[in-house]
Amino acid sequence: MADGRARGSSLSTPRALLTAGNARVKEARRLGRRSVRTERRLFLADGPKAVAGALERDLVVEVFCTPAAAEQYAPLVAAAPRTSYVDDRALAALSDSVSPAGVVAVCTFLDVPMDDALAAAAGPAGLVTVAADVRDPGNAGNLVRTADALGAQAVVLAGHAVDVHNPKTVRASVGSVFHLPVALAAEPAGAVAAARAAGLVVLAADGAGELSVDDSGDLLAGPTAWLFGNEAWGLPAELAALADHRVRIPISGRAESLNLATAAAICLHESARARRSS
Repeated sequence: MADGRARGSSLSTPRALLTAGNARVKEARRLGRRSVRTERRLFLADGPKAVAGALERDLVVEVFCTPAAAEQYAPLVAAAPRTSYVDDRALAALSDSVSPAGVVAVCTFLDVPMDDALAAAAGPAGLVTVAADVRDPGNAGNLVRTADALGAQAVVLAGHAVDVHNPKTVRASVGSVFHLPVALAAEPAGAVAAARAAGLVVLAADGAGELSVDDSGDLLAGPTAWLFGNEAWGLPAELAALADHRVRIPISGRAESLNLATAAAICLHESARARRSS
């Protein structure tokens, strides 16, 4: 059965397609469960952007694709170390997307040790995003995407955070999880201590902060780690107290607060603006 190809070989129509009942497809599908991902240190990258990012990082073990997707995304298939052709039902079983793009990769884990992530932000313009107890995979993916877009050199997901290898997190990042180091930290307080030890000024995004982000340009121009809290309850007071400064975003209207993604975008944008102006 022509379900695999060597790297760089020409595309050809497979004689048979793997079905949803195939043992390898079933094993790959099990990676939708966090416990299985953790045990095997493998995850699924769904869609062409994610697969391209995983290939760039040399994380891909195998690509599953439909024949139509193999033609549409021929360069991705050609770059894969192994390709297995599947029918539409098998692909749908591997993808959690409403409209699967037809290509899914099995990848090795992408997280790096926290020290390595912080080292990537060494220097006078270092910028790191630390998120504590972020539970929603879409929020985590958006946070990584925002950090990537606005020039952060690393992201740390700390505490009881969603798995960065969750398919929804990977998809929400639109490939950004592959663009910058992402570290996992068991304890948010430990992540704050490590950031400070690495020479970063830790700024807690806190609606009751003593500083306004509007007046923090000098701080933002230097090596900084932004600390963000959970979507529902924000930063615990004891964690915010560990930061060097607590920084608020002024709210002019009647809204009580901003959601995590919006707050992170504003804070990181202000950091990027301060760096451009310095």
